[in-house]
Amino acid sequence: MLRKKIFILILIFPVVISGQNYTTKPLLNKSIISNFLRLESKQLHDTANYYYSNNITDTALVCFNLILNSPTKAKDLKQQERIVDAYNKSAIIYFYMSDYKRSYDYLIKALNLSEKYNFDSYIPLIYNNMGNIYARFNRNDIAKSYFLNALNLSHDSVESPYSTKHIGILNNLGHIELENGNFDSAFYFFDKSLHIGKQHNYEHLDIIMNSFASFYLKTHHHDSAFYYYRLSLEESKKNNKVVNATEVLCDLGKLFFEINKPDSALYYIDLSNTIAKENNLLRIMAENFLISSSIEEAKGNTKKAFEYYKKYVNLKDSVLNTEILDNINQLQRLYEVSKSNQQIEELIIEKQIQENKNYYKTIFWYITLAVLVFVCIVLVIIFLQKRKLNKAYKVLFDKNIEIRTLLNSEKNHEKYKKSSLTEKLQNELLNKILIEMQNVSTICDTEFTLKKLADLTGTNQAYISQIINSAFKKSFNSFLNGYRINEAQRLFAEPETKGYTIESVANRVGYKSRATFINAFKEITGVTPKFYLKSMKEDKSESDIN
Repeated sequence: MLRKKIFILILIFPVVISGQNYTTKPLLNKSIISNFLRLESKQLHDTANYYYSNNITDTALVCFNLILNSPTKAKDLKQQERIVDAYNKSAIIYFYMSDYKRSYDYLIKALNLSEKYNFDSYIPLIYNNMGNIYARFNRNDIAKSYFLNALNLSHDSVESPYSTKHIGILNNLGHIELENGNFDSAFYFFDKSLHIGKQHNYEHLDIIMNSFASFYLKTHHHDSAFYYYRLSLEESKKNNKVVNATEVLCDLGKLFFEINKPDSALYYIDLSNTIAKENNLLRIMAENFLISSSIEEAKGNTKKAFEYYKKYVNLKDSVLNTEILDNINQLQRLYEVSKSNQQIEELIIEKQIQENKNYYKTIFWYITLAVLVFVCIVLVIIFLQKRKLNKAYKVLFDKNIEIRTLLNSEKNHEKYKKSSLTEKLQNELLNKILIEMQNVSTICDTEFTLKKLADLTGTNQAYISQIINSAFKKSFNSFLNGYRINEAQRLFAEPETKGYTIESVANRVGYKSRATFINAFKEITGVTPKFYLKSMKEDKSESDIN
């Protein structure tokens, strides 16, 4: 299983390092904007499309804003067409940033210019994007009408009966029909879009494959759904799409959970969560936690299920509340765009005063720098991954040692056989032990020992050791550490976390030695208390700001 996980991670590694789509902030560096401004209109448009096609949307948005804010003659049809394209693609970027109002405003401007200058080839694309906005708000009837109009108009605006311009429209119509339960129509549109996509080597085949997988999942053809999810994952990897790959892995987890294969489901959910954590994909992380909770509950692991559900609730309440997040995105976007537009206006005025300089030389140096930075980043990531793998091997080694210790403890079985404890007495003593362990003041006393627990439960130390070893496969110290570290985590999560230190918490939960506390904390949680405390403080700071 471990080798299979490593293989999958290697398979999608190029996806991981490429970043996520449509989530980056726009550039506000005046010198970089100035360099773009030196380009001629066609060169600036080509540059914007280059970054847009490579999903570097922050830079693309700056370039498109430069095009939209540049002085333009009404008779310059080429430049007017570039403006239409800039409005349309900027609207797509804002759509994925959840700024639907600005997205729709840009589409209206693009549509008005297209009708004014008879740019018929853009109108179907604009209608399709408008349909996407209505579909996002579940206005399926309105969305379908836009998609159908886009499809009809695109037939008239292209030479061939079908082209890549139809693929997205057909796929969108398929989803609308699937939502409405019209499976035959949905299959027709998906099949048509896939056929055209393969014919034209469409770069977003992963989306169509995923649509087919959703179709087969909804119609309960699980083998076909798995097949298309795998194809979608391969396409996402080939095109370096992190978000798509992460979502497909999550969907595979849901698929296996639906067909009652929880171990396989957890395998794909774990892969999805690994990439989601590395790329800060909070929405997907929350969904993975919720699914993991359901899977563990189905397996009967109620404790793990509850832990996953707590993670889901915390993440959902703090980050993924839709209404709050939309407001934050909107305000942040308005601020960033106003700053960017202000700088663009200043630079346009400077451009009118200053003479043009050597455009291509500047671009060459920036591209060279970008390549060097990219190479350095790749090298750093490779180094970090290697170090992380080494740490993982060390953890596995330590776990193996612990397993060996537990196995050796089985040798005590013969000794326990001779014990006079009956099963009924064992259960009574176990209940007493668990009750005493819930008393925080007792277990966090630095003088709390096996003997004291034996006295509290009215028995001897040998019986206590036997019961803990039999019930939990742990020594008394390991058993006690679990409760104390749980209390330490609770203290770290309190509102006054900023006033805590590692030493103070260690003393409060019963450790005389700071080193002993750190070792116990790391053994149980997998991280050091310093890292845990720092993370809790950062989370609280972010919550206070929000």
